[in-house]
Formats: sequence, C-alpha cells, structure tokens
Amino acid sequence: MSTLNILSDPQPAPRQRLPKWLKRPLPKPGMSYTSHVIDDLNLVTVCESAKCPNRTECWSHKTATLMILGNVCTRPCGFCSIAKGKTETVQIDEPERVAEAAERLGLKHVVITSVTRDDLPDGGADHFYKCILAVRERTGADIEVLTPDFRGDRKAIHRVIEARPDVFNHNTETVPRLYHRVRRNAVYQRTLDLLIQVKETDPSIATKSGLMLGLGETREEVLEVCADLRAAGCDMITIGQYLQPTPENLPVERFLPPEEFDEVGDQVRAMGFKLVASGPFVRSSYNAGEMAAVLGTDS
Repeated sequence: MSTLNILSDPQPAPRQRLPKWLKRPLPKPGMSYTSHVIDDLNLVTVCESAKCPNRTECWSHKTATLMILGNVCTRPCGFCSIAKGKTETVQIDEPERVAEAAERLGLKHVVITSVTRDDLPDGGADHFYKCILAVRERTGADIEVLTPDFRGDRKAIHRVIEARPDVFNHNTETVPRLYHRVRRNAVYQRTLDLLIQVKETDPSIATKSGLMLGLGETREEVLEVCADLRAAGCDMITIGQYLQPTPENLPVERFLPPEEFDEVGDQVRAMGFKLVASGPFVRSSYNAGEMAAVLGTDS
C-alpha cells in the first residue's frame, strides 16, 4: 500500500508552486451579485475569511457558506487563515440577516458555519439554533451546519441538534498525530464523541466530517481516521488537498495528484459511508447541496 510522506522536521518549508491540477478559473459575472448581497447585509463568509480556492466557482453560482459569530476565532489552528484574537460581540439580528441572504441568493441548501467561540458559555450553540430556525422559517431550505466542537459540552451540542439541521457537519481535519500542530486545543476523541451524540440523539440527521491531506499524514493514518468516523455513525465524508492560505500558516508537505485522491476515495467508500467526496478541491461545504441531494436529505 502506498503511503503519504510523514512529517519529521518541524522547521518551516519553502512554499511550493501549485501543480497544474490546482489552477482555478477566473471570476465570472455571477460573483458580483453574491458579493453585493454579502456586503449589503454585513455578513461574513468562510469563503473569504479562509481564502477558499473554490470561491470563484461557488460565488459565480450565487452560493456561499455563511459564517456566524464574527470573524475572529479563539483557536490558534495552524492551517486556518481566519483572524485570531479579541472576539466580537454577538449580533442579535444576525439570524435574520443570514435568512435574508439565503432568500436573496435563492439557496435551497444553506450551509452555516462559525468561528470557534470558546469565550462564550455555550460556544455559540444557541446562536446556531436561532440561525437555523430563522433560515428555515423564511426560506424552507434544507440546512447544513458546520460547527466547532463546543469544547465537548453535550448540552451545547444538544441545543444545535434541537433545531434539527438536515446535515450536522464537524470536521476532523487531520489525523490524531498531527493535532498538536494542525488543530491545536482540539481533541480527536471529542470530535468523534460529537458525531456520536448527534446520531444517538436524532438518527434522522445526516452526519458529516472532513479531512485535509498533504500535511504529513500517512495513508494508513487516514484510513484509520475514516474507520473511526464510520464507527461513530458518520454518513458523509469529504477529503481534499490542504493549501497553505498565507505564509504564516503551515506549509504543504505534499500535493497529492487527482488519481491518488481517487484511490483513497475508493478505499473509504468500501467502509460503508453513504457518500464520499475525494479530490484536490473538495472542501467541507463545496457542492454541499449536491451531496445532500444524493444522500436524500434534500426535499
């Protein structure tokens, strides 16, 4: 079995040139409308804050992943370009603005994510609850949430479950061995426990998680994580290439060619997941509506 290179030297590596399969298209006309809606409603998207390579494509199709609870995170994750530091006051009218954005964009499948807010007593769980209800009432759309781990607070997690999102996504991001560098202040078992709680509380909610490759993990480690996720009842999994968003973030250790993502995807599908998306540009919320439709969560 082929393996990915193991990261053994913690020293920063020079930024690598992107291979040809990681080139993205130029902006298209539809982007301006999406940008106008986001700006007009004073909202934040993870597309911009995390420098997602798919923003051109998604915004051109008038879709975006809305990020609530501000634009400053309390976790110092090594892979993420979202600002860290002093957090912002929670805006009580944000659920209504998120709902209006979903309506104006004509979204049938709305993805709501957030920064991690360890400074809030419930980690922002009740705000997620209010956003889900506001979007559903105004649009009738199916709703997918991509949440932080709420520090493992079962009561907070249950609050989000109470709103009955159609898809509950929480990313594993990487293999346990790399958590101390990639996902600092997170706990691998805590991620699994969150997904288990969702499935045990409401089996009708589809659960989902995601992994980034190219940070120094091995193939065996990736498959072990996927097996753990499947054992936790996870229905869907996304596997994509990590791309260094800024020079301050962790370097890419390896760019995997598309055919290797195909191999990994085939191996993971054999574990019994209902849906697996594996490819260089795959991200947690990329084509999320299409994934949910295949699974049958969309009405």
